[in-house]
Amino acid sequence: MARKGPSTNPRQLRSKLCGCPLCLETFPPSKGYRERKPVRDCSGAWQARYRDPSGKQCGPTFPTKKEAETHLDKARSQVREGTYQDPKRGQITVSEWYAIWWPTIKVKSVTTRNRKLSAWRVHVEPKWGARKLNSVTWMQVQDWITNEVKGHATQKKALELLRHMMVAALRDGRITVNPCLDIEVSSAPARHPDDLIPPTHAQCDLIREQLTDYYRPLVTFLEETGMRWGEATGLRACNVSLEAATVKVKEVLIDDEGHTRRKPAPKSRAGFRTVPLTPVAVAAVRVMFDRWAPSLAESPIDGDEMHPEELVFRGPQGGVLTRPNFRRHWVPAIKDAGLARMVVSPETGRKEWWPRVHDLRHTFATRLKDAGVPEKDVQVIMGHERGGRVTWLYQHAGPELVDEVRAALVKGTTLRAVS
Repeated sequence: MARKGPSTNPRQLRSKLCGCPLCLETFPPSKGYRERKPVRDCSGAWQARYRDPSGKQCGPTFPTKKEAETHLDKARSQVREGTYQDPKRGQITVSEWYAIWWPTIKVKSVTTRNRKLSAWRVHVEPKWGARKLNSVTWMQVQDWITNEVKGHATQKKALELLRHMMVAALRDGRITVNPCLDIEVSSAPARHPDDLIPPTHAQCDLIREQLTDYYRPLVTFLEETGMRWGEATGLRACNVSLEAATVKVKEVLIDDEGHTRRKPAPKSRAGFRTVPLTPVAVAAVRVMFDRWAPSLAESPIDGDEMHPEELVFRGPQGGVLTRPNFRRHWVPAIKDAGLARMVVSPETGRKEWWPRVHDLRHTFATRLKDAGVPEKDVQVIMGHERGGRVTWLYQHAGPELVDEVRAALVKGTTLRAVS
């Protein structure tokens, strides 16, 4: 160190409870301090004094001189080597650290921000908020994830937030080890293939027959384009070309804690794309154009201004079409079509009806696969950054595969080649 410490370092501090001559002299009973039995040796704590890299005087205390000397040697070595960390900086609570850390995070997506805020309020803060930052251990985090946080997806989201907080604390010199490294989460629950197979074209026709005329063009459009719900309901007339039979995906509608908002970008950069329209899809768009005559203007995305007059697909009253409102028509339609099946998540117990509106996107992808469209082209049309994701997420083998395998086993029929 640049400055040599005093010869009485560590030094023993005088105590009001000790009866040695020096302590009795410093805190005499005659001045109001309590009476103590005289003793020869002092029982006061030992203070190790040194300066941190910023020049600040530090003086932690220890019960014995040996502990103080050990800490003093270690601290001086860390200062010389540039690895010193002030232990007091890690003694703030996790909630206090969150208040420091969160404003420094740049989250572009509203949905991502809401997911992180929800994970903090529901899972991380109740468990760790009052704990000191440097007191959290790996075993405690693993026990929390295993026994207290339920569900694979929820475990991942809660652990992701806490891990990012701890990484920032480690880089800021507040902790020496990240207790969230190598934490194991539960495996994603397996689902039966019957719960994954999307509805066929014939089944989609049955659903359309049970819907009111107003919503049939939307279902047709989703089946023929494979666009996400937010992409279709956020489609504006200025991004549609009926002459070229294409639509440009340039923005989406998202749900922000119960409020529908415009988002100036799709789910990923690959989401910016041009989607071809089949004659059936063009006819569905023309129905909505004739019904609403949407404006061809392209309004800027500013605050809560939705400008529904520009939207192609709207609610029956001309406003923004929301998922909850459409669900009131979708669920009765799939029930009346005789297709509805209650699917219960084995992990969370959450119930949902099959088929979902989003399954129309799976129907579209499977249709492209059956038509022999190369996977890299499917990736572009679907708006995915990874082609392999299209294969395992959207393309599912239907009942015809079972019949083909049975025929091959019984009759020796050659199986068809699949990609």
